[in-house]
Amino acid sequence: MHRVSHSHWPRALLLCASLAAPLLVHAQALLSGNQFLTPQLQAMQQDADANPVTLWIEKGQTLWGNNCQSCHNTPDTLRSAAAQHPRLVTREGSARLVNLEDQINACRQRAGQSPKGVEDSDTLSLSALLHSVGKGQAMHVQAPADAAGQQRWQAELAQGAQLYATRMGRLNLACVHCHDGKVGANLRAEVVSPGHPSGFPIYRLNWQNLGSIDRRLRACYSGVQATLPASGSPALRQLELYLKVRAQGMPLDGPSIRR
Repeated sequence: MHRVSHSHWPRALLLCASLAAPLLVHAQALLSGNQFLTPQLQAMQQDADANPVTLWIEKGQTLWGNNCQSCHNTPDTLRSAAAQHPRLVTREGSARLVNLEDQINACRQRAGQSPKGVEDSDTLSLSALLHSVGKGQAMHVQAPADAAGQQRWQAELAQGAQLYATRMGRLNLACVHCHDGKVGANLRAEVVSPGHPSGFPIYRLNWQNLGSIDRRLRACYSGVQATLPASGSPALRQLELYLKVRAQGMPLDGPSIRR
């Protein structure tokens, strides 16, 4: 099993230790959610003709050629983009976490297209394309270089760690109870994984659609019968940041299929 050296953790992760010390030990085992798929789903994922994600990647290639290529050339020029989001971005004097789907929509708006949500089919198609060309890249989210940006980034990360450890909903469960305490156990028809977000966006059979990490996190809120945060809310971006720092150094292996 691979283990993460402390020298590879951002200093911000150590800041979170006071909030989530029990999690960090378990988070060192970098296991992909793909390892928890049934043999049948693994076979489907490896067969481009049977894998439904292929449809979104192909649509992403068409969209790229029509709308993105004039600025970015080939998708390979952004091969590291999926591994480096979410990022702290300052726009109009306000800093906020932006994930890859947010950035895609910001680019589309700058190109004069109408604003879209993170679950918009075009947005997900471009996300699937960029994740596919970034496959194998190590997750490497990091704080901005400036002192003010670092402080804000650390605060966002600490909030994500706290959310991960906070009980919520009618079931009174936190993320840590399943994704650290029950890894490998059966939960309904699924096997609990460590929750490392290396395989997004994902095609879930019960969705019959592709979805972002934003949608999957909201589904977890629903699963514990908690109030759902709005799509794109700061809480979801903070959780995404923490999950990716928790899996820092792990290679991207999405887009993926899930049950």
